[in-house]
Amino acid sequence: MLNGIFSKVAGVVIALMMSAAAAENLRSQVDTARDRVWVLTRSGVQIYDLKSGLKTRDIALPDWIWAGEPYGCSPDLALGPTGDALISSDTLPTLWRVDGVTMRVSMHELVLDDERDKDVGFSGLAYSAEQGAFFGVSCSQGSLWRIDPLLGRARKIPLSAPLTRASGLFVRPRVFQQKTSRVVGFCARAAQGAWTINLAPDQRSGYVFAQPCTN
Repeated sequence: MLNGIFSKVAGVVIALMMSAAAAENLRSQVDTARDRVWVLTRSGVQIYDLKSGLKTRDIALPDWIWAGEPYGCSPDLALGPTGDALISSDTLPTLWRVDGVTMRVSMHELVLDDERDKDVGFSGLAYSAEQGAFFGVSCSQGSLWRIDPLLGRARKIPLSAPLTRASGLFVRPRVFQQKTSRVVGFCARAAQGAWTINLAPDQRSGYVFAQPCTN
């Protein structure tokens, strides 16, 4: 079963990489539960059927602003638990949500609890099912943020070291250190390296290891 899924995913990804528009693709996410591949391009979002590899949707993102290299780290696309897609700007704390059923786009300007005088955008997005929230990493500030489920506010999570020019964020499975002690964390990556981030038990701060995730 898993081999079949991986084969389908690989087939679609290869087809996208070989297409003439591949250079326009910024990020991609696979939704195996709904047989979809979401592709973030320089002009918006494209959706492909996972089984056939055929494009089924072109979705524009109204007033979408991003910088990319050399000024930023490019925006990101992440999937939520109900098939919705969240798209970021790498220069503004604004998110675009694509409804997984209707495909309607809504724009959400986040209120930050810190660094309101800085250009905070998100170059990495990840959804944590365990915490029921999206998290974002800022390329320009090297900071980590928790985004509330209503997409109205974002809270900065103090880190032991900045995630310099981080351009990707992934949820890391819990690591059981002891029977009663669990660590929640993330993996972040950049052109010059990668980090492992462990959140404190109260999830209000995090410790950064300058190494890729190993589990």
